[in-house]
Amino acid sequence: MQLRYSYRLYPDAGQRQALARAFGCARVVYNDALAYRQAAYKVGEKYPGDAEVSAMLTRSKSTPERAFLNEVSAVVLQQALADLSQAYKNFFDSRSGKRKGQPVGLPRFRSRKDAEQSIRFTANANFKIRPDGKLRLPKIGHVEVRWTRELPTAPSSVTVIRDSAGRYFASFVVKVAERPLPITERECGLDLGLTHFAVMDDGTKVAAPRLLRKAAKKLRNVHRALSRKQKGSRNREKARVKVARAHAKVANARRDFHHKLSTRLIRENQAVTVETLSVKGLARTRLAKSVHDAGWSGFVNMLEYKAELYGRDFRKVGRFEPTSQTCSACGVKDGPKPLSVREWQCKTCGTVHDRDVNAARNIAALGRREALYARGDQVRPAWMLAPVGEAGSRRGAG
Repeated sequence: MQLRYSYRLYPDAGQRQALARAFGCARVVYNDALAYRQAAYKVGEKYPGDAEVSAMLTRSKSTPERAFLNEVSAVVLQQALADLSQAYKNFFDSRSGKRKGQPVGLPRFRSRKDAEQSIRFTANANFKIRPDGKLRLPKIGHVEVRWTRELPTAPSSVTVIRDSAGRYFASFVVKVAERPLPITERECGLDLGLTHFAVMDDGTKVAAPRLLRKAAKKLRNVHRALSRKQKGSRNREKARVKVARAHAKVANARRDFHHKLSTRLIRENQAVTVETLSVKGLARTRLAKSVHDAGWSGFVNMLEYKAELYGRDFRKVGRFEPTSQTCSACGVKDGPKPLSVREWQCKTCGTVHDRDVNAARNIAALGRREALYARGDQVRPAWMLAPVGEAGSRRGAG
């Protein structure tokens, strides 16, 4: 499988200027190719293929208006065209039904005011990690890297990113082999929530960090300072960077929490089962701020790829399963309950349930059932003779 390893970059003044030039050239090429394909569509011509668009780029580099494109690596420009082709492919696949999930719109023009700018170097660009730890980038220079861990294998590409806070990152794509962990008998059902970020089927509860709520005062102050600055001024740009850095700090803390918890769950359990959640739907309710603060989607994605990496089973159950309404002891559906009911007693067997723990146990049971289905094992109870005293049966009936 392929993974991304990201590291912080610290370019000097000249390298920042060269990166800004590369970002701009990649943006110009992307926009020119998009305009070329849009113009062909408007006049009813055939969709221009990659070879035709690449030839258009070669011709434009020889014109005085686009001569500056020769100042950056040709690989960066070709990767910008590849990004556009992938954007169109995602759109067509979404329209035809090949791509699942939310509908994908048509590609849009890039702007120098976009929050994030990026360029990509592939292996044929001859980027290199030097013995002194610096990253050699064609027509950029030797950029200082803060190595927090070693790369497991040689990278196939590197993407240089400048975020909204003005920070630079190098994101390497590397191919890694699975690293199976020792087999354990423990399996885990996970119920995600807001008061408790995660509740497990054994009763363990992980409190929600509520990082956005805790940083609300700081964010309010920097946003207020930004609103008081004159548009277009240097002071406003400085204030905007402060806002971006404050939000980046919250996002980094949330990502760190997700990584630590997901790694612990994968290491301790042979299988992890979660319930699919309609995050987009919940984000339209009064709980929207808390839902975004929790970041369930990012956490579930981490569980999924770490399970594949470490040889664990990762399962999902449908969000329409009545996990909060069904008694995990006897299996009887007790009916819907408002969110204010955190504890309830089964009317059939009398078991008292914690709402979240009961849901986690049902999720774990559903995950085991789905695993049995996948293996083709018997899930339903086997056929057997009915008791003699059962209503409707006759003595000796087979």
